[in-house]
Amino acid sequence: MSPKRRLAHNRLFPKSVMVWAGITATGKTPLVFIERNVKINSEVYQKIVLMDNLLPWVTQHFAGGPFILQQDWAPSHGSRSTLAVLEAHFPGFLDKDLWPASSPDLNPMDFSVWGMLEGKIAGKVFATVDDLKAALEVAWASIDDGYLRRTVNSVKKRLRACVKARGSNFEILL
Repeated sequence: MSPKRRLAHNRLFPKSVMVWAGITATGKTPLVFIERNVKINSEVYQKIVLMDNLLPWVTQHFAGGPFILQQDWAPSHGSRSTLAVLEAHFPGFLDKDLWPASSPDLNPMDFSVWGMLEGKIAGKVFATVDDLKAALEVAWASIDDGYLRRTVNSVKKRLRACVKARGSNFEILL
């Protein structure tokens, strides 16, 4: 295969990974990489994300202090068994009645963090998925607490704008 053809192949089929992460105004969780061909059902979400990663992190980060878990309400986030895990280990989580599903303009991971992370690795070609994961880890580590604080603090302004716009497009009001 010619080098030109190999290069075109890499551009057409770039390496990709599924990753979960969370932020607060004072820190960020570790990145959680989901193995290829794993469907994020309730069982996988509860074990890999909530119990194996998020719970140990919040226990250490908040040292028993209060915190509120906000999630995007993907199907695995709202099943009865997941709700039981949330109620047992994450009291005060924002349930579906308090936080709208499919609201990327209100979710700091969606309106800010994922784009910044992607921007830090954009334009690079990765030979392997492990190379991509390593680059994501470096980029994630470079995100400073000041950025996190500003991002999380902007949610209140976004919520007010969303209410003012009666749930319609509100970014023009920001």
